[in-house]
This record gives sequence, C-alpha cells and structure tokens, in this order.
Amino acid sequence: MSFDFDAVVVGAGAVGLACGRALAKRSLSVLVLEQAPHIGQGVSSRNSEVIHGGLYYPTGSLKARLCVEGRRRLYAFLDSRKVDYRKCGKLVVATDEAEVGRIEAVFEQAVVNGVEGLAHLTGAQARALEPGLNAQAAILSPESGVFDSHGYMLALEGEIEDAGGSVVVSTPFERAEPAAGGGFTITAGGPDSGEEGATLMTRLLVTAPGLAAQDVARRIDGYPADRIPAGHFGKGVYFRLAGKAPFERLVYPPPIPGALGTHYRKDLGGQAVFGPDLSYVETEDYSVDPAKAAEFERYIRRFWPGLPPGALTPDYAGIRPKLHGPGEPQPDFQLRGRDDHGIDGLMALFGIESPGLTSSPAIGEAVADALLRD
Repeated sequence: MSFDFDAVVVGAGAVGLACGRALAKRSLSVLVLEQAPHIGQGVSSRNSEVIHGGLYYPTGSLKARLCVEGRRRLYAFLDSRKVDYRKCGKLVVATDEAEVGRIEAVFEQAVVNGVEGLAHLTGAQARALEPGLNAQAAILSPESGVFDSHGYMLALEGEIEDAGGSVVVSTPFERAEPAAGGGFTITAGGPDSGEEGATLMTRLLVTAPGLAAQDVARRIDGYPADRIPAGHFGKGVYFRLAGKAPFERLVYPPPIPGALGTHYRKDLGGQAVFGPDLSYVETEDYSVDPAKAAEFERYIRRFWPGLPPGALTPDYAGIRPKLHGPGEPQPDFQLRGRDDHGIDGLMALFGIESPGLTSSPAIGEAVADALLRD
C-alpha cells in the first residue's frame, strides 16, 4: 500500500509538535494538522509557562516519569535552539504550622521521583532568599523555571520542517478510517472548515488535540466508545500585578485537590503573575471576572502579606483538559495504544494537562517509541 505520509499528528500544540519532532527524528515523513490559524493557540498558549521539577506526581505514574525526563530534555532543547528561559527555582511554602506536614509529603514524593537538588528551608532561610515571604518552612526546587513556550513551539515546528515534514494550520481533522491493509485514510479540512476535505493515507496516526481529544477519538472509525474517557474543562484565570515583582523565584503553596493551586511567577518580561485557580466549565469560556481579584488577594496574602490593595488586574484564562470532575482523584496522563483500543498504528492522548508542557519532549519520545515498537 502506498502512503502519503508515515505519520500524521492531530494537534499543533506543544505535545503534538513534540510528537511530530520525535517521529521526524526517526526519519519518518510527518504531517501535523492544526485546526487553528496558528500553532499553539489552545492549551499551550494559556498556561503559566512554568518548567516543572516533577515534585508532586504519584510514584510510577507517567506524570512523574515524563515530567522529570521531559524537564531535562526541555532545558537541553532550549539551550540548543537558543529559546529564552530562566531557571529561577521554586519555593513550595508552608504559610502556617498546619501546612508543614503537607510540604514535607511533597518533598518525600519529589525524592522518590528523582528530582535533583531539593532542600528543606526554615522560614528564616526562605525569607532570606525572598524577603517579604510569609513562610513557616519551605522546600526549594532549583530545577524549576519559566520559559518562552511560543519560542519552544516554533523551534519544534522548525525541526519538523527541517526533517522534511510539514505543519499545516487552518486544517481541521475530520475523520480517520483504518485501512484493510494497515494504516489510515484521513480526511482533513472538510465541512468543519467550510471547504471540501482533502484525503490522504498515513501509516501511523497520533491524536494530541488537547481539549478536543474525546471528539477526535469519536471521529476515528472503530474506536471503542467505552475506551474514550470522559473529559472535563478545568478553567483557571490569572491576575497580573501592577507594580514591581516581589520575588525572583516561583512561589507555590501546597497543592489543592485536582491542581497545584494559585501560584506566583515572575515572567520573562519581569512582571508578576498569579494563578491559576480552578473551576469547572461546560464551554471554552476565556473571560476573566474582575470581581475575582478579591478572592485572589485573600489567597495571595497567605504567602505575601505585603500585597498592596487593588494592585491586581485581570490578565487571561486557560482551560485544562481534565479527566476528573470536582472532588474526583486526579488521574494520570493517558497514552493509549493498540493494547487499549485495538487499532494498529494509533496512539491517542487524553488528559494532557499540567505538567504536559514540561513533559512534552518526553511524551513525544514515548509516543514514537511505542508506535515503532508496535
């Protein structure tokens, strides 16, 4: 059978592009399809741009392994492509005595996960690093940082194209049909885009469309409906500080159920940003309610009592593709191959939320290895 491409990837966010790069590195011809007019316009453009150390994730989980491996690969890639980043480090802060045990549990998990350079700090040591911080105790993670996620994605796109692959925008995935002799017939850019769809053949198919993961899976003929996990939209909003950034390092309180909680970062432009919170929504609503500033102020003053009143301004919102609803335990990444859904040559990704951006280089390698092994 003749194929137009060795591999088609659905979704040109950080994870889809990382998968495309990993496949292209293995001398495969790659096409990445993106429904938006530009790459990285979904989940990948509405986040904290934090490089996570890998502290929190359960032992043996994909999140634990791929975050630590991905972070190491990410720094090396950013260096090689001269993409801007700042390895500023992170403080996980106990703001009162009741939280000390919670951050100690984070430390113990981080050690199991293989995170390097961790240190216990007393409150006085934390305040010596970051004057103005309220801390009974803290954990220092020196491997954490912030980076230019758009520069990263442009570099991934460049490597795909340098290897002879293509990234095509404004081309929504319509459907896929497994072919009798192996591979898939793909239709893209059809009725959803207002134009007649193009049909092509590919040997391998990767779906990494973020919030649309469940919808894309339903458009693949023969994908078992009972193997498509329920999806939820977890919305988080951010507020920006009007004034000088108070801290150099990332500052995180102990994690909250289902997320890491509202945290502080000094972005690459030198401004202070706080967020995200977490609420569940039914649609892709990216509005930011200015009235939430009061709630943010109360939360932030737990670790920064000196926050001036009225200094927060609404910034932006993001939506995370969660596989759990309110009150439910947070599940692992889902990288679903033939053993799960029974379709040769298909890797479907679900629930790639935080730390998906940090993990993306390792996710790409894991997807490519699994597909070529199968």
